[in-house]
Amino acid sequence: MSSIFQKMFRKEDPLVYQDKDSHLIRSLTTKDFLALGVGTIVSTSIFTLPGVVAAQHAGPAVSLSFLCAAIVAGIVAFAYAEMAAAMPFAGSAYSWINVVFGEFWGWIAGWALLAEYFIAVAFVASGLSANFQGLISPLGFKLPTTLSIASTGSNGGLMDLFAIIIILLVATLLSRGASQTARVENTLVILKVIAILVFIFVGVTAIKGQNYVPFIPKYHANTDGSAFGGWQGIYAGVLEIFLAYIGFDSIAANSAEAKNPQKTMPRGILGSLFIAVFLFISVALVLVGMFRYSDYANNAEPVGWALRQSGHEIIATIVQAVAVIGMFTALIGMMLAGSRLLYSFGRDGLLPKTLGKLSNNLPSHALIVLTVIGIALGAFFPFTFLAQLISAGTLIAFMFVSIGIYALRPREGKDIPEPSFKMPFYPVLPALGFLGALAIFWGLDIQAKIYALGWFIFGMIVYFGYGIKHSTAGSSKKQKNQINFNEV
Repeated sequence: MSSIFQKMFRKEDPLVYQDKDSHLIRSLTTKDFLALGVGTIVSTSIFTLPGVVAAQHAGPAVSLSFLCAAIVAGIVAFAYAEMAAAMPFAGSAYSWINVVFGEFWGWIAGWALLAEYFIAVAFVASGLSANFQGLISPLGFKLPTTLSIASTGSNGGLMDLFAIIIILLVATLLSRGASQTARVENTLVILKVIAILVFIFVGVTAIKGQNYVPFIPKYHANTDGSAFGGWQGIYAGVLEIFLAYIGFDSIAANSAEAKNPQKTMPRGILGSLFIAVFLFISVALVLVGMFRYSDYANNAEPVGWALRQSGHEIIATIVQAVAVIGMFTALIGMMLAGSRLLYSFGRDGLLPKTLGKLSNNLPSHALIVLTVIGIALGAFFPFTFLAQLISAGTLIAFMFVSIGIYALRPREGKDIPEPSFKMPFYPVLPALGFLGALAIFWGLDIQAKIYALGWFIFGMIVYFGYGIKHSTAGSSKKQKNQINFNEV
């Protein structure tokens, strides 16, 4: 029994991770990480969430929900920035927690993120397919029902053909390497941000001051038991909005491929989150100013609707097209990060080692597995009931990273290099990041927590049935004389 506990809590030597990841090509710059982060965070949610949350929970105060969610995400992002600068390894939270707390806790954090990437890839591909079909339907092109709506599990759909094609296209792009993927991502993100700014500038001209009054409506319970109005409604909005901000983990997962990660990682993580917050809050303020928040109830495309009602049909069409582009950039970010996380598990033997093998300096095997699972979830099975599992799993990882700063600091400058960026207001801010993530996790509905518990029970079966027996932790030779952290 004692040997099992020793295996569970053994900490990986950071030098070993640097050696294992040394074959990954460091080609990504700050510009690439900014595009990756903005592309993943600012997906189609920016075109839907402001209106939906305003109508269902917060009213004109939806911008406060975005701000509160951003504060929590920002505090956690500070922790991510320090971790990524100190330990620029593939796998983000999984690898970091493995180093500072031990293998078992690293597995928990990584398994939580794995749920995010598996389900997010499927959701984004399915949503992209639906938006693309809506965009081309006026042209008279429509797939048979059996090939278009498997993601809902209803109406006779057998599979979502466009979702399959979309995932395969992104996988093909990623197989060409991170640097080529980054060039495509950068271009698409610039187009998307320009379109969002156009909406903001056009929408400002249609704002009516009375639509902001009262800014925080009086509290009452919705028919489904959720909150509307007051600070309760703002909090309910935070729970729904926070999912939009979790994309910065996709930046950290690729830190082993960063040029000069001591600088590029903090700038990429914090910079992309700042840009996303500005865009989200601006869109929310403009949207609720254009029309009464109640007008957005049960509206699947509030931004497009508001533009059309204001007489801007052409711009509304552009926004719908950009929504498709936005989901494409998010899918690139999710698949890029998810494949690196799977690679990290295989690299350490916790999942089959073939996942940790590189082909042309790329984790091709991990990408293939992620592609197959994404297609299976997004094209053949109904999975809507798993939506909040993405938030639940990511919040657990966020809590680990926040408190992990306490274990990291005493080792900085010793067996872990002194990072160029450190989380400010230590030791207070790490605790606030943990408590903020816990408060949002606590507010998730009971169904999400039950599904999360089921996922972790399955994870424990995989870990104790396979991972702990095949783990390479402690078995790798530590060639400290040949590895110099200062070169990272």
